[in-house]
Amino acid sequence: MTKNVAIVTGGSGGIGAVVCSQLVKSGFVVAVADMNTGEAKKVAAVLGGNAFPWQVDVTQELSVKALFDQAETIGAVSVLICAAGVLILPGGERPLIADMNIDTWERSFAVNARGSFLCSREFLLRCQKRPVDHGRVIFIGSSAAQLGGYRSSSAYIASKSAVMGFAKAYAREVAHLGITANVVSPGLIDTDMLRSTVGSSGDLEITAKSIPLGRIGTAQDVAGAIDYLVSVNAGYITGSVIDVNGGYRMQ
Repeated sequence: MTKNVAIVTGGSGGIGAVVCSQLVKSGFVVAVADMNTGEAKKVAAVLGGNAFPWQVDVTQELSVKALFDQAETIGAVSVLICAAGVLILPGGERPLIADMNIDTWERSFAVNARGSFLCSREFLLRCQKRPVDHGRVIFIGSSAAQLGGYRSSSAYIASKSAVMGFAKAYAREVAHLGITANVVSPGLIDTDMLRSTVGSSGDLEITAKSIPLGRIGTAQDVAGAIDYLVSVNAGYITGSVIDVNGGYRMQ
């Protein structure tokens, strides 16, 4: 039984799948957790024997509990990556606040904010009963939440802002257990989510010109930051927001 078990929610997504791959390379056994079981199985199959696909609905308390029960059949979960997230664009367009319906708002918060809360709370409850060495929780924020967004909806921006604030409160409450909690805040990353807001490859090239490093980010850029934060070397970093945006937003 290994103690190096990591759960990645949204594990079959554009960023999540690459994070799973990076964590396997770093020696973790990874639970590829996603609503889409078929896609989770595809990711796990590529990664081999150190990846296990499991279905989870992060908005449902019992589903989250079941995920942790399954993961603990491998070993103690020491790392949690809350990468499950949605950006809802009805009709492919960013809804204005005046036009937004309550379902879009509620679903955005359910997956992005409630999902992060339920998963991280379950991680905390398990660690209280069975402490782990070098416990790590990583939340996924967004530069849209820091800037007010240009392409994202207000529901997405508000829900990611909630996640980033919650992460700081969480970091304070888990510190006595030796657990660190941080936020990785991606900027413009080449995923299906970004392409749904930008459009063609030509539009991406134009957008890249507004980034000081001159390119759109990759999922590996995000995975690399997460890989560092879950390492032993990052043991004195907690409650922080790590921007992965090529200089798109500087603070």
